[in-house]
Amino acid sequence: MFNSKEHSHTRLNILTGDWILVSPHRMKRPWQGKVEALPADNRPSYDPTCYLCPGNKRSDGTVNPAYTDAYVFTNDFSALLPDTPEGGENKNGLLVSNSESGICRVICFSPDHSLTLPVMEEEAIVKVIQLWKKEFSDLSQNQHIKYIQIFENKGEIMGCSNPHPHGQIWASSSVPLELTKETTQQKKYFEQHGKSLLAAYLDVELQKKERIVLENEHFVALVPYWAVWPYETMLISKRPVQTVTQFTAEEETALAQILKQLTCKYDNLFNVSFPYSGGMHQAPVNDGAHPEWHWHMHFYPPLLRSATVKKFMVGYEMLANPQRDITPEMAAATLQQLSTVHYSKQ
Repeated sequence: MFNSKEHSHTRLNILTGDWILVSPHRMKRPWQGKVEALPADNRPSYDPTCYLCPGNKRSDGTVNPAYTDAYVFTNDFSALLPDTPEGGENKNGLLVSNSESGICRVICFSPDHSLTLPVMEEEAIVKVIQLWKKEFSDLSQNQHIKYIQIFENKGEIMGCSNPHPHGQIWASSSVPLELTKETTQQKKYFEQHGKSLLAAYLDVELQKKERIVLENEHFVALVPYWAVWPYETMLISKRPVQTVTQFTAEEETALAQILKQLTCKYDNLFNVSFPYSGGMHQAPVNDGAHPEWHWHMHFYPPLLRSATVKKFMVGYEMLANPQRDITPEMAAATLQQLSTVHYSKQ
């Protein structure tokens, strides 16, 4: 008889329409592959060579102010530029390109070079959230901007080029692929049911309680039923809002609390500053109303069996569709039992 805890099966990602292969029996195989070196985690509060620390000179010669809270500036090496001329190419529908313009911002979470989200005070994280809101609001005033992506790459293994805890904001003149897929799926459900897709999904998850990691009055952190990465999680607001700008002061505090708790659990999993790519998904801007959209935040961490063994997306994953070994239910159970007190303070 089929048992999802033991047998291979596929799961549907209702947000994108994509499928993932789950192969739980593969967790029994021995590992003789790549073992990562543990990165040093002994950063000082201030590094005179860091171009993100207060008062330091950046590579373009700009000197950072002596900031005392979260600080944001335009990326010195932006992937998107605001003055890109409109244009493109179309050769018989085979060679097709379009110009893309936009604005890229960098947000330092704290003036302290050593403080990541899990070891920051909740009040300081609230100030990061408030800056996210302000940046989103300001950038959306530019009518050429159609989507604003707020994200963080944490850790060397995720390609982070500077250890000073920071995130990024990319505002683009078109809606990116993943967001186009999520808009299509959410709109389809909303038109059929008059309710947001994630609100309905959250109702089911709160009833089953198999994949819930954390919950407070305003947010839920869970391992999605369709999770691809070993310890992937998603934060969902209980109130269906379209963008971060709609959160109340009470919701800001609740979001700061659950962000700190979730990232503490991540660090406590392998007693290491846990790497991930994380970011929020929200409605496009300057594109009409999007009542179907429900704010959420994804966390995609690469570590699998330990602090030195990561999940690789290769072979079948690149050529066919994503595959995972550890089930989302197993991952959630592991994360649930971890403390929300950071290992460095235990």
